[in-house]
Amino acid sequence: MSPRDGGAEVVVEHVSRSFEDGKVSALVDVSFRVEEGEFVAVTGPSGCGKSTLLNLIGSLDNPTSGRIAVAGREVGGRDGAEYRATVIGFVFQFHNLIPTLNASENVQLPMLGRGLDRGERVARAKGLLEEVGLSHRRSAYPPTLSGGERQRVAIARALANEPRLLLADEPTGSLDSATGAQIVELLGTVRAQRGTTILLVTNDPDVASAADRVLRIHDGRIEEATPFGAPRSASG
Repeated sequence: MSPRDGGAEVVVEHVSRSFEDGKVSALVDVSFRVEEGEFVAVTGPSGCGKSTLLNLIGSLDNPTSGRIAVAGREVGGRDGAEYRATVIGFVFQFHNLIPTLNASENVQLPMLGRGLDRGERVARAKGLLEEVGLSHRRSAYPPTLSGGERQRVAIARALANEPRLLLADEPTGSLDSATGAQIVELLGTVRAQRGTTILLVTNDPDVASAADRVLRIHDGRIEEATPFGAPRSASG
């Protein structure tokens, strides 16, 4: 780990991301840190760069300039697939479950190629589904699950390889408020029991208020605030 990272789980330094040969700037000189075990929400208007930021940290895209490190390793380069399989877990707004696989099989997907035999995969999936309150639905297929149940399966799948960092992109965006609140509570439980660092993108102020800190993005630049505190600059 670089000495300048100081043990932080996520370090973003002067990161910019532009498109169309520099004509469109999604992120501009963004810098911030997330400490180990923190729950941080990223908010801002549609199109402000929130999902772009998450994609960069998740190594689904590369910054135009700047540096990102997670758990002491530089993000990007040729080891992106291995990094996504071992260091982070992803939860998406629309869960992205495979409809022809049951809940247990969906949770097992990230474990394939990890050297676990089928019995180990099944046992781990069973435990994860029990952790998210769905042990009784492990043989059910996604089309038969409610929206909240599908998102719980997606969270179990994201935890399959015991990631240090959980990236959640609008995980409650397609859910009603009551179900969304249950998903946020579940994420808080995951953080408390596992010590998992969580970085969550949301447009919902109620969801953001559950986080330790809120990073607000405007025009590709970050302003940092505690959930109910006064904003202060976090860029540069």
